[in-house]
Amino acid sequence: MPAPRTYANSTDSVHAGAPAARPGHSLTHGIVQTATYTFENTETLERYMRGEDPDADREEYGRYGNPTVHELERRLAELEHAETSVSFASGMAAMTTAILALVKAGDHVVLFRDCYRRTRQFVTQLLPRFGVEHSVVPPGDLDALSAALKDNTRLVLTEAPTNPFQYCADLEQLSRVVRARGRIRTLIDSTLATPCNLRPIELGIDLVMHSATKYLSGHNDVLGGLVAGPGHLVSLVRDARNVLGGIQDPHAAFLILRGLKTLSLRVERQNQTALAVARALEKHPRVTRVYYALLESHPSYAIARQQLRGGGGMVSFIVSGGRGAASKVVDHCRIAKIAASFGGAETLIDQPAIMSYSELSEEELRRIDIDPALIRLSVGIEETDDVVRSVMAALDA
Repeated sequence: MPAPRTYANSTDSVHAGAPAARPGHSLTHGIVQTATYTFENTETLERYMRGEDPDADREEYGRYGNPTVHELERRLAELEHAETSVSFASGMAAMTTAILALVKAGDHVVLFRDCYRRTRQFVTQLLPRFGVEHSVVPPGDLDALSAALKDNTRLVLTEAPTNPFQYCADLEQLSRVVRARGRIRTLIDSTLATPCNLRPIELGIDLVMHSATKYLSGHNDVLGGLVAGPGHLVSLVRDARNVLGGIQDPHAAFLILRGLKTLSLRVERQNQTALAVARALEKHPRVTRVYYALLESHPSYAIARQQLRGGGGMVSFIVSGGRGAASKVVDHCRIAKIAASFGGAETLIDQPAIMSYSELSEEELRRIDIDPALIRLSVGIEETDDVVRSVMAALDA
């Protein structure tokens, strides 16, 4: 029988990957604010260059790593049950660098249509300049995925769940479909789930990517990204990062490390609040559709219930009355702040047609399934009842 699925809990969030002792016996890691590193003598330098230096945190130059950053990488790897991980200055730096590390001219990439729009833009607009082909398949459609695979396919990527519609592909089946075709890697953006709700590597996925800007840091005060997986693949991503230069700043790594300690507590509250909001929205007469993976009405409910520990902190919904009505709801939601991003301590709200896709016409929005009246709510850690009342009051107003 397969091993039971596990999820990161509060003990993991506080302790996983933390060293037994830190410099000066400090409880928390310090910020090693340096751009370069010294060597005692030529022999020490040569030993380092041969890979024989016992100090795992030593580097040659700041673009290749940093002790504070290394601790974050170790801790995220432990949380994801991965062999190792590598960090970046942003989630998009992590995603684009990972893709570039895994494909070359003449290769083919398959992605699901509801991937993050900047990821879609990178694959569909920038990669073709370098001779990389692509296919886009419907959300969670594994039959379409299987049909799209080619002899030169080298990468399949999606989110789990997706933003903003919360579709969940069956990752275990996806990995089986892909592995049956040989030399194809899988890359999952697990930002919305976090290790508290999903560990894709346990389902056969090769690499997991996080925008640490969101739930991992949890306070809307820092940018960062991480990619976790087996050493032989992460080393390719790390080598590409060292060339491209998307290294994470040690102070940013420190802030994300601090955020990780409360990750499980925050996600547990956000799971609870988002589900309560989603259920209340389904009953409201002015709401025509609610997207939350753990609602029975969601197309991905069956696989989400099997795969996820919780549905995460994002709820998307469509209100009757069109774009103008949605804008009024957004403006009347008193607790939520109108802002991009998600996963922080504060509840945020936005209208994707205005916030993320303002340059598109109504027809272009329809082609990518973005209703002008779609609202995306990312719940924070406020009291659940307060958030629900605020959203209901905005709809009634």
